[in-house]
Amino acid sequence: VQLQASGGGLVQAGGSLRLSCVASGSIFNIYRMGWHRQAPGKQRELVATITDSSTDYLDSVKGRFTISSADDKKTVDLLMNSLKPEDTAVYYCAVRAKARRYSPIDDYWGQGTQVTVSS
Repeated sequence: VQLQASGGGLVQAGGSLRLSCVASGSIFNIYRMGWHRQAPGKQRELVATITDSSTDYLDSVKGRFTISSADDKKTVDLLMNSLKPEDTAVYYCAVRAKARRYSPIDDYWGQGTQVTVSS
């Protein structure tokens, strides 16, 4: 499973960005897709996840960020509105998936995309 993320950049506080992540390669099934972020000097944190039945968000982004996925479950987007300087981080997409029918369920990570919010 390979993940390719895009959409990061520099934006002023209050602005918006949309991150996208496309999964490709050997994919038997994807169980969960999500976005994590890591700011300088801080631990990586889970920002948002989406499954067939639910979405979940980090408290600090609720009401501002929206996660969505395409019907084929191979693309996951993160729409980020009302961005704040504290949202500045490298954002990583991740999926929990089986690469093949008899493979174990595993977590796969994209390469990260920088989001910088200026005040």
